[in-house]
Amino acid sequence: MNAIDLVITVCAVLSPATCEETHLAYSDSVSLQQCVMGAPPYIAQWVGEHPKWTAVRWRCEFPHSRA
Repeated sequence: MNAIDLVITVCAVLSPATCEETHLAYSDSVSLQQCVMGAPPYIAQWVGEHPKWTAVRWRCEFPHSRA
C-alpha cells in the first residue's frame, strides 16, 4: 500500500475564523477508511501539543492526490 496522510483542518481557539490544514503522515499499512476511523487519538495528541488550535474536521488521503 501507499503512504497515507491524515489531513486535519484546525482553527485558532482565539479566532475561530482563522483555519488551516495540517498534514500528518499516518501509515502505509491501512486503508483510507481505517485511517479515518483510527485518527482521533492522533488528532487529540496533535491538539494537546498545539493548544492554540482546535481540530474541526479531518480526512485521509494519499499524498499529493490533490496535485
